[in-house]
Amino acid sequence: RDYNEKFQYASNCIKTSKYNIVTFLPVNLFEQFQEVANTYFLFLLILQLIPQISSLSWFTTIVPLVLVLTITAVKDATDDYFRHKSDNQVNNRQSQVLINGILQQEQWMNVRVGDIIKLENNQFVAVSLPVLLSHSPHQVAAPAFVELVGRDGSGELGPPLLLSPAQGCEMLPCGPSAPPGEVICETPNNKLDKFSGTLYWKENKYLLSNQNMLLRGCVLRNTEWCFGLVIFAGGGPHGRTKFKRTSIDRLMNTLVLWIFGFLVCMGVILAFGNAIWEYKVGARFQMYLPWDTAVDSAAFSGFLSFWSYIIILNTVVPISLYVSVEVIRLGHSYFINWDKKMYCAKRRTPAEARTTTLNEELGQVEYIFSDKTGTLTQNIMVFSKCSVHGRSYGDVQDMLGHKAELGECPEPVDFSFNPLADPRFRFWDAGLLAAVQLGNPHVHEFFRLLSLCHTVMSEEKNEGELYYKAQSPDEGALVTAARNFGFVFRARTPKTITVHELGHAITYQLLAILDFNNVRKRMSVIVRNPEGKIRLYCKGADTILLERLHPANLELASITTDHLNEYAGEGLRTLVLAYKDLEEGYYGDWAERLRRASLAPDAREDRLARLYDEVEHDMMLLGATAIEDKLQQGVPETIAILTLANIKIWVLTGDKPETAVNIGYSCKMLTDDMTEVFVVTGHTVLEVREELR
Repeated sequence: RDYNEKFQYASNCIKTSKYNIVTFLPVNLFEQFQEVANTYFLFLLILQLIPQISSLSWFTTIVPLVLVLTITAVKDATDDYFRHKSDNQVNNRQSQVLINGILQQEQWMNVRVGDIIKLENNQFVAVSLPVLLSHSPHQVAAPAFVELVGRDGSGELGPPLLLSPAQGCEMLPCGPSAPPGEVICETPNNKLDKFSGTLYWKENKYLLSNQNMLLRGCVLRNTEWCFGLVIFAGGGPHGRTKFKRTSIDRLMNTLVLWIFGFLVCMGVILAFGNAIWEYKVGARFQMYLPWDTAVDSAAFSGFLSFWSYIIILNTVVPISLYVSVEVIRLGHSYFINWDKKMYCAKRRTPAEARTTTLNEELGQVEYIFSDKTGTLTQNIMVFSKCSVHGRSYGDVQDMLGHKAELGECPEPVDFSFNPLADPRFRFWDAGLLAAVQLGNPHVHEFFRLLSLCHTVMSEEKNEGELYYKAQSPDEGALVTAARNFGFVFRARTPKTITVHELGHAITYQLLAILDFNNVRKRMSVIVRNPEGKIRLYCKGADTILLERLHPANLELASITTDHLNEYAGEGLRTLVLAYKDLEEGYYGDWAERLRRASLAPDAREDRLARLYDEVEHDMMLLGATAIEDKLQQGVPETIAILTLANIKIWVLTGDKPETAVNIGYSCKMLTDDMTEVFVVTGHTVLEVREELR
């Protein structure tokens, strides 16, 4: 700590509140006088203090103005009190920090950059940190789900992270005699999907990437404990709370400006009338109606009367408009809280309006942008069909569905031969199991790939009771399918994967994992089997993988593409599977280049991508998988109602166009009465514009 203090890193104390006791009055008044009506009445009050033009007592303006300002200030103070309360709750959360080799309780706001902290399951992550050590055999962390908590207090379970400690890193001893270590990494930024850093310790370099980063505010799931090194502290890039204004507020400001303009016009007309009257008629009545001492002409009299008329007619501008709207907003927010139709009986959760302006904002929604998986769909993946070496399995389900409609009860495939099978898994085509049991080499290789090419973690609480913790539900569904057909993923370490193939335990040496990302759209593993043969297994999107196949696969690729189009037309999520044998000499050279690229200080991502791209070529096609993800209950009806309200809906999906169109119809995004449904395939702005024309 003493060493790191001199760098003056950010404190870990966060502040989302806008005011404190000293700044509340000036800052709140400044915000309130951004309302046009408040500024107008302040101006009016100043006019009423000038005796030459004041026609009404200043009490008539100051009382309603103070009342309006006070009511709004009380509301703002209440909101800010809850922000202070939330900040204190976060800042005072306890964290276990390793100081001089001893774990000590420390408040979040006192955690410093350079500290090593211990996190436990279901605990909030206090700061951004890379994992150095986790509770898991052989230094592999279980997948940790992170719970994302919004600023408004809403919580949702975000995508899981597969936590792995810094590659090959031991736990750093912390004490006066411990050798110093150093982390060099990028500066804090808002890119959540990328992180690049290097840990130097005991003359060794360890790569730090997004895979072993935990971000502040997440909740650790599925791993008992882990140790991490604090590299970023502070509230992050969100900054101070901004003063937000709704469209109704902006509308009211515009209305008040128009009313004020009307008032000025009336004042000008009346002032001109006064000047003309004083000039033509009033001058004759000087004896009875003398001008004030300061007034020396009819024009000046008209000028003063203009301001008098502005004061007299001030009630044209409604000062109570803002208060009335605030009261209505408050009432509407309670209507939302009390609405029985918004009550979820299943979870016993009523709707909760966390802001009084929610109702007017909801009423003005014009566009909805939605993710498909987990939002429109249940995110419960089911292995439905597959294509292996040109033969499609699972089509029998379509006939069974027809039988079920006729009242016949179809029987699923019996997996009783396999004591490690998942009892919840259902598959209806017995032909695939027969192919496995007859020793079909293509089917065996197909399921071997599914049991090896993934980032799933296996946990065995009792003998034979396997629990898979998957980074994504797709992976979980594919590994479970392989498990039931006799290729059971059993355990993994950083260097090995153990699979029970039809009852025989086989340990593969894990040489490399080529990660999935949104650009690559594929994932590969390189393994060495017990016979010493090195093989790359790859699974990914058909658009990417089919163009990376060896020319010998042309006929098989054509048949598999037909199957893929058929699956996509049914709304299933598809993946293509392929493999490639690697020579020992080539792999040794490639692995050395990969090691150098992974430790490169700059352009690390690009170098790795080029090496991954080089090895994932000329692969042999194995087949394809099709997974079903059912729609959430009530989605089609909801979308139909939103469409009636003239709301435009956009849904983001990574599926094939055929799958997207099929799901579009099933969830009523696309309807039969649409004149023309077309696909835009342009890759540049100009191409897209031309297609839309």
